[in-house]
Amino acid sequence: MQKLNPRFGGEDHQTDTYFNVSNGRLKLREGNIENALIHYQRPDVPGPKSSDVILYRHQPDKHLKETLIAALGIKVIVVKTRRIWFVENVKIHFDTVKELGDFVEVEAIDEDGSIGLPTLQEQCNSFEKLFNIKTGDYIAHSYSDLLLQTI
Repeated sequence: MQKLNPRFGGEDHQTDTYFNVSNGRLKLREGNIENALIHYQRPDVPGPKSSDVILYRHQPDKHLKETLIAALGIKVIVVKTRRIWFVENVKIHFDTVKELGDFVEVEAIDEDGSIGLPTLQEQCNSFEKLFNIKTGDYIAHSYSDLLLQTI
């Protein structure tokens, strides 16, 4: 990976609070690097998948979390340590998730639609080969769903 000139974004200790919503997933991410309210939809299938994401970055504010809890209720809380790397528009996470274990997540991001799906897929495929990820290594569900299965 070093030949790709990766940039280390830091190690983030994150708490993702998932809320009860009627479609997709809504989570409040609280970390020492990343803080955001994130709504996303993606299919629950193994393998690479596209996500439709709405991300609202904010400064930490306990009143936002209190409001969301009062209005929606907590579905589940995911606690993890995330080491973040960047290679161009690709964000790579090395996650250690409490109660679940270690994971790698590769996000090829096209913020303004200028890159296109074929290039994004090609980028993901190249990291799949680099990290020697096999078909059986993929998980279909989010960490939140995996944790709910253990409860």
